[in-house]
Amino acid sequence: MRQSISNNQINWIIISLRWLIILGVAISLVSGEYSYWLLGIFLFILCAWNIFHTAVIVLRIRLSSDRFLIIFGDIVIALVLFIFTGAYQGKIFWVGIMPLITAALLFSYLGGIILAFVNTIIQGLIGVVINEPRYALISMVSLLVVYLASGGLLAYVKEHIKLQVKRTRATDEALRSKSGVPVSERYGAIYEIVSSLTSTLNYQRVLETALDVSANALSNLGSSEDRLVCAVLLYSADEDEGTLLTIGSARRLTPADLRVKLPGTEGLIAQAISLGEACYAADPEKDAELHQIVSIRSCGGVGVLPIRSGLETYGVLVYAHPEADFFTPERREILDIVCNQVVIAIQNARLYRDLELEKERMMEIQEETRKKLARDLHDGPTQSISALALRVNYARRLLERDATQAADELFKVEELARQTTKEIRHMLFTLRPLVLESQGLIAALESMAQKMRETFNQNVIIEADSKVIPNLETGKQGVIFYIAEEAVNNARKHAKAKHIWVRLMPASAGIVLLEIEDDGMGFDTGEVTKDYESRSSLGMVNMRERTELVNGVLQIDSAKGKGTVIRVYIPTTEEAIDQLRHKREF
Repeated sequence: MRQSISNNQINWIIISLRWLIILGVAISLVSGEYSYWLLGIFLFILCAWNIFHTAVIVLRIRLSSDRFLIIFGDIVIALVLFIFTGAYQGKIFWVGIMPLITAALLFSYLGGIILAFVNTIIQGLIGVVINEPRYALISMVSLLVVYLASGGLLAYVKEHIKLQVKRTRATDEALRSKSGVPVSERYGAIYEIVSSLTSTLNYQRVLETALDVSANALSNLGSSEDRLVCAVLLYSADEDEGTLLTIGSARRLTPADLRVKLPGTEGLIAQAISLGEACYAADPEKDAELHQIVSIRSCGGVGVLPIRSGLETYGVLVYAHPEADFFTPERREILDIVCNQVVIAIQNARLYRDLELEKERMMEIQEETRKKLARDLHDGPTQSISALALRVNYARRLLERDATQAADELFKVEELARQTTKEIRHMLFTLRPLVLESQGLIAALESMAQKMRETFNQNVIIEADSKVIPNLETGKQGVIFYIAEEAVNNARKHAKAKHIWVRLMPASAGIVLLEIEDDGMGFDTGEVTKDYESRSSLGMVNMRERTELVNGVLQIDSAKGKGTVIRVYIPTTEEAIDQLRHKREF
């Protein structure tokens, strides 16, 4: 059997500790009253000796009795330093710990104890000769205690490391014998799972890969994957039946099984979702929902793992096998890893898909903005400028016949020009309200109301609580402004309202309410929403999409003859986002 710790590892530890001792010796010598040439010689000898030891290890030079040679070299250098620095009166009388480290690590407790006594006796005799005998004997006793304690501690550390290595190897061997598969292969299977599931951002490919790598990982544990039945069931909304689990990807299911839809409210699936952890059972034929899948009904054991992140559940992974005792602890561990990685991969794929959809939606919004600008220019300033040209031509002809009537006509031209200027300025304001960037949301809303009164004679009343502004980021303030502007513009064009109220106030903790109310003619929301996207104007769609940009909720209440109220709930904290997402009370 291999040694628990190789000699090379021990030698590298000795070399590292020796460098620390050399550093301590250097500091002690520099702070002492020693000549520079003696200091240089000592440090050179120490460094050269440690470099020699390092070279022996790196070059793999085999010396006869190399362990004894290393210890002997440490003893000689330590004694030389001990003598020439004044024995017990010197600052490095403790230098005998250097050979002690080598002996304790190479020969464990026995080597440490023997060298502790040898060092103490030799240093004691030298101390008796150099220093006062009584003083030397007292110091020798103290040094013996220090050396014995140090040697014992170092030997204990070495034995502890050996014991931990043995335990780790024993655990690996136990896992090997239990599963019949080397631990390295199991780790390889886990690595394959992680790398495969993180290598794609395609939503469907994630599902396919999840089933393939899990089946492959289980086959590495000694099972036959051609008998494993597996499927990914994901929640999807059905207009007639509500939210159901549908099969997104599967292996070894019949065509009829692929069309099965499950509510996920009973049996093993409901248990796994409610607990948020994997659940296993025998006889899936008796399960309240899984028995509907024929390929699983004939199996002896089944496992259901929830694909869940926080409070959001995407669906479940279902595995079944003809053998009732197939799902051993090792296989369950692999499936847990698969499920955890599937959650991460699905989140990444969904995020990527949402980004792609958002990019397409932004392109559509830009296109709609260009069309809206073209319509507004055609219906407003373009018509006004055409009228100006006609009136100027008419006034020019009148000058030759009736100067008084021509002056009246020129006055009308001036008024029309002023109105056209106001319309163009209003369009520029809605395209980029500079006051929003310089003075904030409330000032921008008030400026919008003022321009509505000046340009279209529309009475817009702003009621805003300034306390909500510090909780709103600059980007959210811009989105809120455009939602309000869109709602006010729609009310002006279609509702024939005398008054439009724009309110900004706190709704609850972490939630801000934007409310736009008018006293106009109102409309049937169901009738309008049904075919709204097929119309030329997309005002409501724009408001809904902008609300989604700030993770908000849009509500529209209206009835014919009773006006309209539009409410937008904007979260300002992560807790508020969860609250709105799960449709709690505001």
